[in-house]
Amino acid sequence: LTCLVHPCRAKEIKTKLGTLLQKPDSAIDFIIPYPEKPEKPAKALKPSPEEALQWRDSLEKLLQNPYGLSSFRSFLRSEFSEENIEFWVACEDYKKTKSPVKMAEKAKRIFEEFIQTEAPKEVNIDHFTKAVTMKNLVEPSLSSFDMAQKRIFALMEKDSLPRFLRSEFYQELIK
Repeated sequence: LTCLVHPCRAKEIKTKLGTLLQKPDSAIDFIIPYPEKPEKPAKALKPSPEEALQWRDSLEKLLQNPYGLSSFRSFLRSEFSEENIEFWVACEDYKKTKSPVKMAEKAKRIFEEFIQTEAPKEVNIDHFTKAVTMKNLVEPSLSSFDMAQKRIFALMEKDSLPRFLRSEFYQELIK
């Protein structure tokens, strides 16, 4: 397959790609809007030790709490493994999309950023899940990423959450 792109357009694309490649940490922010993500959550939102202790039983409770989500994201960033939480957050944002046009745009961006082979922040999903997700994206719907999101949630629950619970990030919260 060959793609014929007007030379001026090719230069514009190359410039935009160069800008994204120079700023890998912030590139996703230009593509998919996420809630603010401070390095350290604001003190006012800090949960009680009792509330933070509940996170040991449920990744869902952790992710529903803005301070918990921010702490978990910061922890994963410190391990250079934030693509899973960023994908999960992108899927949550996607499911709130009302406009079919915006849904198609977001679906394409999520696919390109997290799902396709060699994506900048490719998440670790099995071949079957990837194939189902790609099939779902032929006609994007609010459930297009459900299977992949569930797989990533399970991976975070099994792998990342136990490490987070042993981390200083978490240990400081339950004191």
